[in-house]
Order: sequence, then structure tokens, then C-alpha cells
Amino acid sequence: MRDDHQKQEKLCFVTIGATASFDSLIKAALSQSFLEALEVANYTDLLLQHGREGQKILNDFYTQAQISDVEKITGVTVNGFDFEKEGLSQVMRKAKGERDAAEGVVISHAGSGTILDALRIAAPLIVVPNPGLLDNHQEELAEELAAQGYVIHGHLNNLAAAIEESETLRTKRRAWPPVNAGHDPSGRGLAAVMDDEMGFVD
Repeated sequence: MRDDHQKQEKLCFVTIGATASFDSLIKAALSQSFLEALEVANYTDLLLQHGREGQKILNDFYTQAQISDVEKITGVTVNGFDFEKEGLSQVMRKAKGERDAAEGVVISHAGSGTILDALRIAAPLIVVPNPGLLDNHQEELAEELAAQGYVIHGHLNNLAAAIEESETLRTKRRAWPPVNAGHDPSGRGLAAVMDDEMGFVD
């Protein structure tokens, strides 16, 4: 179990949103490689907004992994909840770092509403598109935001790598909202992608 006198509180918050299940993201966040990456980056807490279906995945993890052993080995406390009716801004602020806590990270599905909430709070953000959704712009949105330096584009098959990348993002991420001027690596423009995803640019 972690020594709170030696390790500053640091939260990784994973959210799948409210509209669709994303079991593969929850499973990736509970993988041994990801928990080890959190330990290396000095995280103390992993909090999952897992939705209704994700509760079983978390329960199975508790049963199989022996949660006390997870804390002893990695120093990471794992908790989860279905959804917060009042919104996720308060939890995101905890990941941003409050009072004596260190700045952590938010890992989100590539839903535009969740992304905008995290960007407004200025929490470091890893965006993971949900491959189970059809006819959506999540992959394009993640790629565009990453290309312009706002987020890390995370991948389910190597989510641990995104934690290391997010440590670098802290020092160079761009402020939100974006300034219209500047180089756009994709040639398409953030405004166009957000317009496709949301119907407007906030």
C-alpha cells in the first residue's frame, strides 16, 4: 500500500461518456501494462466512469486481481462509478490537480462534449476513439486535436504509451480555445472537424 508521505496525490480519470458503452477502454485501463505505466508516472489513483455495463468488468477485476494486492504492487487505488448526473467537470478538476494534488490526466472517448469540458478546464487529455461506433467522426476528431497540440491520441492496443506521452504534453500543450491563425498540419482545420462532430464550433 502506498506511503502518502512520499507520494503526492495524482489522479487518472477515465470516462466513456453517457451515450455508448466502451468496454474495451475500461479493460485497457485495468490492464497490467497500464497500471504499471501509472506507477512509473507516480499516479496514486485511477477512477473509472465505466457506465452500466462496465461495472461487471470492474467487479471481475476486483475479484481476479485482489484489489489490495494491486495497491501494494503499483501504489494505485482503483475505483469506479456508473455516471454522474451533475456532469463530470468536478472530477476533471480533481484530475487537473487541486490544492496539494499533482496534475494528473483525463482519458476520454472521443465525444466532442467530453473533450470540450476537459479542454476548458485545461486538464491534460488523452482521447481514445471508440471503434465500435459506426458513421462517426471520433477518429478524425482525435487525430485533428492531436495534430494541433491539444490532446494525445490514445490507442486501445497501447494505452500505456499515452501516459508517457501525456507527461510531455503538460509542457507544450496549447491553450483552449484555439486562435484561428496558425499552421494546420492536416489542412482541414479544427473548426471543420468540430463542425462535423457537433454542428457548430463553440
